[in-house]
Amino acid sequence: MGAAYALHVRVLVIGSGAREHALVLAASHDPAVTALGCAPGNAGTASVSETLGVDLADPAAIAELAVSWKADLVVIGPEVPLVAGAADAVRAAGVPCFGPGAEAARIEGSKSFAKEVMAAAGVPTARSEVVDNPAHLDAALARFGPTWVVKDDGLAAGKGVVVTDDLERARKHALMLLDGGHPVVLESFLDGPEASLFCLVDGRTVVPLLPAQDFKRVGDGDAGPNTGGMGAYAPLPWAPADLVDEVVATVVQPVVDELARRGTPFTGLLYAGLALTSSGPQVIEFNCRFGDPETQVVLALLRSPLARLLHATATGTLAEQPPLEWADGAAVTVVVAADGYPGKPRTGDVIAGSEAEGVLHAGTRRREDGAVVSSGGRVLSVVGVGPDLAAAREQAYERVGRVHLAGSHHRSDIAARAARGELSVSAR
Repeated sequence: MGAAYALHVRVLVIGSGAREHALVLAASHDPAVTALGCAPGNAGTASVSETLGVDLADPAAIAELAVSWKADLVVIGPEVPLVAGAADAVRAAGVPCFGPGAEAARIEGSKSFAKEVMAAAGVPTARSEVVDNPAHLDAALARFGPTWVVKDDGLAAGKGVVVTDDLERARKHALMLLDGGHPVVLESFLDGPEASLFCLVDGRTVVPLLPAQDFKRVGDGDAGPNTGGMGAYAPLPWAPADLVDEVVATVVQPVVDELARRGTPFTGLLYAGLALTSSGPQVIEFNCRFGDPETQVVLALLRSPLARLLHATATGTLAEQPPLEWADGAAVTVVVAADGYPGKPRTGDVIAGSEAEGVLHAGTRRREDGAVVSSGGRVLSVVGVGPDLAAAREQAYERVGRVHLAGSHHRSDIAARAARGELSVSAR
């Protein structure tokens, strides 16, 4: 590791959410980082990094910024620039990049492609069928459910999925997607609690991070529509001790090997969304980047220097890194969302308490008069840590109580069942 500690890097993080705030905050604590930029950033990232302008949907502009800013490492947070080929453009410009190229990013950008890769790699996942013509929909729905799982085949920011026991609701959602020109993926429903596992991947080597669990639905008790995520916690005290090893061996490494075999190796963060069923872990979805809000809790517990890990991932030297170091205890994050989210959010409201410890910014901007105001649906991610989940929850909700945003809402039950010991995985 001696050579790695001589590393000096200018790190440019691409994105504007709480995930990116968590990334720049963690990178700011790494002595290897000599300069830190975030584009386009938000009011929170501005306190720990230089704010730069860029169009997230323009790979060429991202590459030009990386070169002009003299970045030694570009870390791409969101899926949109990755699927558009931003990592390819940055690497073509000669700058190391943490994030998969467009072909490998299809693992998230196309659910049908992900299913094809999983089938080739022998990865356990739900039975599925792609429907691209409304005339075929009713016959396909009859082959599934109840419960029905209806997904947008492309990117949908976590909100393109409906899971329902109501056939008419499933049909209505599918027709809405088809009418918009989006193919629909129907899947069999997987039982068991869900988990997220992030893995650093440098094309060959896989290094897993801590497993986490996020909360997709907007309301307590998993009521209401899906969102981009309303909170998360890590680690999972109820998960089997061998869960991470099993998922790497049966899910992540086979997919990484299959993508490499196809000539489109995956470099960056491969996120496996899992159902821990009675017959073992099965894949719900893959993401091609750090998940939000799970990143906020996983990085809160990481003690290994982040920038060195991401640089090693981008340069194919992960296998040379020492084992990861983690803090004892647990972390919980609670998302504070704007009035109207996950529909059209109200924006422009002043936020009080947004500068406090543990508060990560997502949909925020600083007004000309200096006030921090809301600018998106998920406005803040508030993080608590503690020796166990109960203590981490207590700190997170105490910090939420110090934040004020008119009309905002948040879930009050993030990690509650896990803290009470009510979750378990069925014995096989």
